[in-house]
Amino acid sequence: MNLLRIGLACLLVLGVTVARADEKKDKDLDKDKLVGTWEVTKGDSLPVGSTVEFTKDGKSKFVILNSDGKTQKFEGTYKIEGQGFKSVVKIEDKEHTETIKVTTLTDKELVVVDEKGQKDTFKKK
Repeated sequence: MNLLRIGLACLLVLGVTVARADEKKDKDLDKDKLVGTWEVTKGDSLPVGSTVEFTKDGKSKFVILNSDGKTQKFEGTYKIEGQGFKSVVKIEDKEHTETIKVTTLTDKELVVVDEKGQKDTFKKK
């Protein structure tokens, strides 16, 4: 009888542990850490020196630094989705939507991977 009780207790502890692991995995990205201006330090899809600003109200502003030293500015919106976000940017009267996965987000560093597998690393300004 004691063996049965011990077995049930172990199953209960295992169930709670698995439930908490799933809870943590499903937790959304911390929007407060994302908000601010980020500068590209290493990029596959964005040139180094370009910036992205995320605002509290879900808007984004991109300043892309071209190889000739000129900049292009774009505006858009973003929405947190799990451990990433969906970005909608208007470029030449067309909306471009992309799902971005965030692999690292700290107070000072942001690392993202786009749908094509291109990785960009940012530092907070």
